[in-house]
Amino acid sequence: MQHSDAIAPAKSLRLLVLSLALIVFGDAGAYLVKTGAGSIDVVGIKVPTQNGQWITADLFRPRSATNENPAPVVVVCPGFERSKEALDSYSIELARRGMAVVAIDPYNQGASSSTRERRSATVEGYGVIPIVDYIASTPNLNYMDKARIGATGYSAGGNAVLQAASHFGGRRSKASKKPRAKDLETGEDGGGSAPARSAPSKLAAVFVGGYVLTLTDAVIGPIRSNVGMDYAYYDEGSYRNANRNADMRRAPEALRLVNSVLEGDRAVPEVEIGREYGDPRNRTMRVVHNTRNLHPFLPYTSESIGHMLTFFTTVFELKPAVAASSQVWMWKEFFTLISLAGALLFLVPCAAILLRLPVFAGLAQPVPPALPRPTARGRVLFWCMFTISALLACFLFVPLVRATFVLFPAASQSRQTWWFPQRINNAILLWAAVNGTIGLIISWLAYRFHGRKRGVTPEMLGVRTSPGELLRTLCLALCVLGAFYVLVFASYAVFHVDFRFFFVSAAASFPSDMILVSFEYIPFFLIFYFANSIRVNSASRFQGQKEWMSMLVMGLGNSVGLMLILAIQYVCFARTGTVYWTAEWLYANLLFGVIPMMFILPYFNRYFFRITGRVYLGPLITCFVFVLMMLTNNVCYIPRG
Repeated sequence: MQHSDAIAPAKSLRLLVLSLALIVFGDAGAYLVKTGAGSIDVVGIKVPTQNGQWITADLFRPRSATNENPAPVVVVCPGFERSKEALDSYSIELARRGMAVVAIDPYNQGASSSTRERRSATVEGYGVIPIVDYIASTPNLNYMDKARIGATGYSAGGNAVLQAASHFGGRRSKASKKPRAKDLETGEDGGGSAPARSAPSKLAAVFVGGYVLTLTDAVIGPIRSNVGMDYAYYDEGSYRNANRNADMRRAPEALRLVNSVLEGDRAVPEVEIGREYGDPRNRTMRVVHNTRNLHPFLPYTSESIGHMLTFFTTVFELKPAVAASSQVWMWKEFFTLISLAGALLFLVPCAAILLRLPVFAGLAQPVPPALPRPTARGRVLFWCMFTISALLACFLFVPLVRATFVLFPAASQSRQTWWFPQRINNAILLWAAVNGTIGLIISWLAYRFHGRKRGVTPEMLGVRTSPGELLRTLCLALCVLGAFYVLVFASYAVFHVDFRFFFVSAAASFPSDMILVSFEYIPFFLIFYFANSIRVNSASRFQGQKEWMSMLVMGLGNSVGLMLILAIQYVCFARTGTVYWTAEWLYANLLFGVIPMMFILPYFNRYFFRITGRVYLGPLITCFVFVLMMLTNNVCYIPRG
């Protein structure tokens, strides 16, 4: 047995300094991009709304916007499972072109309250409607031009702004009712009555991204706003459209939108993509884009963002000095990626330094000897276990998604509940608990019937401990978690940025109730994290094996099953035009954010094993940090507000 040099004080200090330097550098860079190097003020606000609810938002004010020179304003609404920071790509670029921006956390997401409305898109626009009302009526925002209010959103957020345009166009008055389109992302009805028009609409323009299901006569008819849209040409959810594809040229949804402003023989049988129909001066402009991309990546595509920018500069009659194609938002993502990398790296030296305190020093035990080099039979057994685990991880996912509708009915139907209130994470929870249990069983069987016959002893596994040692390990993990979130909150307080890269983030803005929610989820996720630590450190650490190769194999072992889900989904999509799993396509899409965390997990588990000689610290720290990151970036139906 020997101690690893990973615990050396000098090395821990160097890693600590490096991690903090990465965080400060990334935060400062992201701040400069987000604020336009000081030309844009960015602040967080909280707006009380109906029924004791509230909306949290980021307010972007170009310094050129004043009471004497008011700027148009655009409300930005992210999609399902996303927070306001997820569409910083929109907010940054709009503000750089002289428009004020109010980027919101939709109801049930981020730090906004839950909603009591079962049809939140129709009645509240997921929060867009009360925010537009607030902007139009408050004297506080006197640097905003109340005659030039716009809104844009993506996916469910695109539906939200479309519903808001219909609402402010007069749909809420009582008139003849038409069939409602159902929002298959959120499970609620998407339309209501189509009534008479009255006062001018508060919304001058909306740009709808990634959503066409509610482009119905009932929703479009009342709209008295300029409307632009962009739908991914390879949108995975397009099987739900009338033509069962994403080609908008002959799509009834796009034709209804365009022909709503073209009367009689002027109606077109085919939409010309990118052409501006109607007149923006009388709010009849319609334009349809069909950017060639996938659904989850469209709001991070310069081409699509350029379409949105051109739309708003046209309808607001702006002549910005910055071309629509000249974009900097990707630099903000680059810098927050650096911050995220620094924050995750921080976990390592933080734990090592805390281990030098007297209360935790006893947890630093010698590293057990590696397992004997596997024989030919042992290698066959290892790769059989690898393959079986990957296949089970792949093919159990969708059945477990479906099981959530039985086990967690309230959250699955978007109802407020304290019983596992996160609809998407409930599927990940079941998958993790089941696969973790299977992993533990496979590891035990491999040791029982093969390993111990080949010289593997219990001392090599690093599993022996005591209640007192486990309690101190738990306390150490909580200290590391606390230090991690001190960095997250400090970064947000000083620079107004969190640690993120597209779908993966450590959010700083979330309700304190989320801590209570975590007590439900963490015990079940811990099964998977503990099983992974056993697999990485007790079953796959062999004599003579290169460390980098061992970690690469374990990283792939953790994620290849999920990668296989995406491979099946998109190979089928490429060959047939329809994804393999249709009803569960949103769950599959969200794996883009899960897979990176699964890949790096074994690296953390191995490192923490090396500094403690036990398999327990790694899963505790990573489970606490990764699961809380996941919970705070997910739709949550807890009864708040």
